[in-house]
This record gives sequence, structure tokens and C-alpha cells, in this order.
Amino acid sequence: MVRNMCLALICVVVTSVSTASAAWAQKSGGVLKIQHMDTPPSASIHEEATVSVAVPFMALYNNLVIFDQHVAKNSLDSIVPDLATSWSLKEDGRKLVFKLREGVKWHDGKPFSAQDVACTFDLLLSPDKLRRNPRSAWYSNVEKVTADAPFEATFHLKQPQPSLLALLASGYSPIYPCHVPAADMRRKPIGTGPFKLAEFKMNESIRLVKNPDYWKKGRPYLDGIEYTIIPDRSTRMLSFVAAKFDMTFPTDVSVPLLKNIKSDAPQAQCTMRETGVSTNLIVNREVTPFDNPKIRRAMALTLDRQSFITILSEGEGKMGGALLPPPDGVWGLPPDKLKTIIGYGDVEKSRAEARALMKEAGYGPDNRLKLKVSTRNIATFKDPAVILIDQLKHIWIDGELEIIDTAVYYNRVFKKDYVVALNLTGSAVDDPDVTLFEGYACGSLRNYNNYCDAEMTKLFEEQSRETDRKKRHELVWEIDRRLQEDIARPIISHGRAAGCWHPHVKGVTIHINSIYNGWRFEDAWLDR
Repeated sequence: MVRNMCLALICVVVTSVSTASAAWAQKSGGVLKIQHMDTPPSASIHEEATVSVAVPFMALYNNLVIFDQHVAKNSLDSIVPDLATSWSLKEDGRKLVFKLREGVKWHDGKPFSAQDVACTFDLLLSPDKLRRNPRSAWYSNVEKVTADAPFEATFHLKQPQPSLLALLASGYSPIYPCHVPAADMRRKPIGTGPFKLAEFKMNESIRLVKNPDYWKKGRPYLDGIEYTIIPDRSTRMLSFVAAKFDMTFPTDVSVPLLKNIKSDAPQAQCTMRETGVSTNLIVNREVTPFDNPKIRRAMALTLDRQSFITILSEGEGKMGGALLPPPDGVWGLPPDKLKTIIGYGDVEKSRAEARALMKEAGYGPDNRLKLKVSTRNIATFKDPAVILIDQLKHIWIDGELEIIDTAVYYNRVFKKDYVVALNLTGSAVDDPDVTLFEGYACGSLRNYNNYCDAEMTKLFEEQSRETDRKKRHELVWEIDRRLQEDIARPIISHGRAAGCWHPHVKGVTIHINSIYNGWRFEDAWLDR
């Protein structure tokens, strides 16, 4: 008995020492230096639709709930409390009630309350209170959000919606303060997060500093984070290898570039993963001659998807429909269903059909269609745009590449001020409600080519409230198949990319099925 008691005591002591050592391991201080590929349009996450905003500014804010920053795959099982301490469903799933954290302060010292939650969603549910509202379609099932007590807020839903908690956990779903005008959040944002905005210089840098009054005691460890804007990707890679930066931009390293980094900086730690981003073709169907469905169908049929994948990612990208394909994606079309869809089979056979359609529309080798192919001024957009222009020549379309800076590009596509564009579309959460309502619902700001089908919208709503997982899968697969057959937004491929960091960077987990949700950085620290 004495021997066992001694052994037990030793175990307790060893465990205590190990726990204390782990606690002591994190070092406070230092500035994390990260590359950035271009200037974000603004710091207002709710008004923007690009990872260029989500990555540098997520650390300024908190959500009601968040995907666990140290669990690599986002899912309903990885959602943890943030500004909410708990939540519950009532009235057969038509009310989602959040109990909120007390004692939280905004960066300017004012107290956080349930009223801020209600104000945030008043902005998102109103048609004209934000300059633009890219994800308003996420919340089409929300009637209103009420502050029922100083630290209790309730979402009132038209129908049960199993995915809503995941939408609220995205990096795109921060809580804004009632007392700060929406316009001020673009350049002088106020959050409750672990870092404050110190400086935002267009075309130069973004500098964040530690929030000393952060409600999570002991966090963050870093004194700050600096993002330096370097437009040229080759320069970014060389400067990372030379250890001038601690991290690459976390979606910046392509499959070929990763090989170079492994050779030139073998100590670097990198995570190659699915990005949750599709490369796609958008066509303004309201502009002549693209109001002719034959031409849109011909353009979809001429795509050689495997060539894009081989050239851009050395075969590591994946074909898919609108949803992220398996195995990393939960809802994407399985390969056996995908291969039966228009344009995913024999390329030469598809191109022969495409040329026949172009002739019916009045075009041919002696009457070629000339157009501009617009795209964003970063490599991940420009490189596939060049391939697209080459492939369109097979059906007598001559494209001229139009390169547009990020801030202008999104204004253009939001306003439908383009004809044909090579676009990348990210899904912040691997759930059909995000992809379908945001990208394909009638009237959604991010429905860039105005695809609108009332019958399909009803199917979107039906799958959203379906609680049986198997039935929802079948519904989603049928919806995805029909979107591809309708040439709603031809999907070229789903991409893979890596983020890299030097070994002294600790406490960072790269999420493997979304590039939008993992940048709180409150647990990151520098071991040097």
C-alpha cells in the first residue's frame, strides 16, 4: 500500500511538473511577420469577400462561436464558445439562444453586450445599412436577432437550419460594436479581439498590436503582427526563404513552389491542403452575345479541366462541382456522379459539340468572337486565366487578358461590370448553405453572373432544413448536378495550396478545408 501511494504521489508530481512546463513553454513578446499578396479593399470583414481581408483582420474580432483554432478540419464538432458561453435550440429549432460572456470590452474600452449582437445582425439583415453585403444570403432564414437580456441574444428563424452554428463560427462572422458607424469599420475598426489595428497603409503594410485588455487572460502572447504587402509572388518566396519573414501568406504556396521551398529552406514547416476555393468561369449572361445560352454552353464544353490541374498543381487539384469534392469535402459530388455531367468526360467530343453550337450562334473560323477575359491581379487568378484564353481558341473565341487590382476587381464583379472573367470562389464553410445561397441564390451579391432559378431556390431551402444527413446528401448532389447542367457557373477545378512558416513560429494550425477561419493568432508565439 505504501509503495502504491508513493508511486501515485510521484505520478501527481510528474504530471504537475509536466503541466507547469507546458505552461511555461509559451514565450510572450515579439512581432510575427507575415507576407501579404495585395492590398485588402478594407478592414470591414462584413463588407468584403476575399481572403485578403479575412487573414489580416480576423484577429481584431470575436464571433459568438468559433471553429477551434487548433483542430485542422472545420466541422460542427470543432465549434467552441467565443463571445457566447453556451447556446441552445428552442421551439423545434426555430430559436437559437446564446448566453453571452460578461466583462468583455471593445478596443476603445466600452462594454460588450447582447445589444452589439443584435446591431451586427441588423446590419446584415438590412438591405442598405452596409456599403455592400456579400454574405447576406447566409442569413435569409433569420427573421431577426433580439437582445433579450444584457447577456442573452436570440436568433429567430423561419425554419430550422442545422448549419447556422457553423456559419456563425466562420472568420467571416465577427460581432461589430453598436457604437461605431459601419463606415468607420473600413479603416478604423473596433473589435473585442486579441489584437488592435495600429496602422493600415495601402500598398504597403498592415500592423496589429496586442490588446492588453483582452478578455482571455494571458492572451495573446505576441506583441503584434505585421503584414507586408509584396505584389510579386517570386519576391515573396525568395524573401521567405531568406528568413526575412516568419510566415508566407497562408494560401500563397503552390505545388511547384512548395518543392522549391523544401529544397531552399528544408527547415520550413508547410501544410499543403484543400483550400475550399474553386477556379471557375463567370459569364455576364445579360450582355450580348452571352445572353445566348448556346454560347455559354459552348464555353463550358471547351474546358479541359485536367489540363488546368496538370499545369497549375502538377495534378494535385481536383475536379468537382460547386461543393468541395471528397474526401476532404463532406458534400461534393462523388466521382461516379461527376463523370456523368456535361463537360466532365471526353474533351474532344465536348469541343466538337461546342463548335457546332458556336456555328449555330453565327461564329466560326472566319467569324471569330473577340472579348476581354477579366481577372484579379494575383497569380492564382492570372495563371488559370491565361490557360482559359488558350482553350477558348478551340471554339473560335479570341480573348484578351484584362488584369484588375483587387479593390477594383470586386467592385466590378459585384456590379456585373464585366463580360467574361476567370474567377476564384472560396467557401468559408464546407456546407451547402454557404455555397448555394451565396453563389447561386437569386439576388445574392456574390451571384456574379445573375443565375436565377426559382425552382432551384426552393431546393436550396429544402436541403437547408433537412435534418436527415443521407437525405440531405441526395438533395445536394442533385442540386449540384443541375447547376453544372444549367451552366450556372462552370467549375474548372478545386485548388490546393500551402502555407509555410519557420520552426520558431509556434501555436499555429493551418485549417485543411477552409482558408477563411483560422487566423485568430491568440495562441501563436515565437520561440526565439
